[in-house]
Amino acid sequence: MLLKFQFMQNIIKLTAALFFLLFIISAGNVFSQDAPPKILVVTAHPDDDALFAGTNYKIIHDLKGTVDLALITNGEGGYKYSSLAEDIYGHQLTNEDTGRKYLPAIRKKELEAGGKIIGIRNYYYFDQKDNRYLTSEFIKEILDSNIWDIGFIRSKLKEILVNGNYDFVFVMTPTKETHAHHSASAILALQAIESLEPDKRPVVLGGSGSSLSDTVNYIYRGFEGYPVTNVSDSIPFRFDRTQKFGYKDVLNYKIVVNWLIAEHKSQGTMQLLMNRGDIENYWYYDINPESGKEKTKRLFDKLKINYYPKLEYN
Repeated sequence: MLLKFQFMQNIIKLTAALFFLLFIISAGNVFSQDAPPKILVVTAHPDDDALFAGTNYKIIHDLKGTVDLALITNGEGGYKYSSLAEDIYGHQLTNEDTGRKYLPAIRKKELEAGGKIIGIRNYYYFDQKDNRYLTSEFIKEILDSNIWDIGFIRSKLKEILVNGNYDFVFVMTPTKETHAHHSASAILALQAIESLEPDKRPVVLGGSGSSLSDTVNYIYRGFEGYPVTNVSDSIPFRFDRTQKFGYKDVLNYKIVVNWLIAEHKSQGTMQLLMNRGDIENYWYYDINPESGKEKTKRLFDKLKINYYPKLEYN
């Protein structure tokens, strides 16, 4: 009788241990799965989001994530390239006064038309003056003047970040060779993120483009004079727009980017970017915690997966 009792006790203990093990495995599987990612993109002009279009499209459509966009300027400075759009919109947009009057509304509509293709959820318009083109060598003209309301931008970005509870923020990489508005918008976003409590910060990544045919690997280190932009890692996370899917694998994500670009008819030079740029690079800023790299790696690993069913026809 005693042996039978001990045997039953052992069975009960073994069963309990098995159920506990199954619970741990199940819980581990649940907690190892990231929730759908929430992204905020911060750009300077109404067509800059094309840089991130492939990644954003796949995050929204395949990972069921959300992407919001914060736009710093009103885009009025793009009037010089609007010749082909004058007949479409019925205004002499290449006239500076006329262009500055009508382009802000026109370019918002173009942005939202492209965003509808990608699946952008919300837009935050800061409506700062798009004064003129200048390289980031002269960035102080933007950051140290009253052309933009810098205090408003910083506080509004911080408010959006706190309320949005984002996992990632995408910005354009600030460099001296690029448009000062691009660099300024990124620096202000980085500063807003840095002002948050460390445990409340999203991972911020700097976007740049490259081609598979490039013979030299570009390495981004940051923008001199602005330590918040520093990057130590020499290899970025990457999204390959040329990854293939669909029937006979003839489709890729450059198609989606082209659709977005086609919506920006007021900016003739944008159309010249059709089919250019194979890779979207995402640089990991040093203000991010080391622990955020694994989270970022998981995101970009998921973006490499082909989620489309394999199609076969008779």
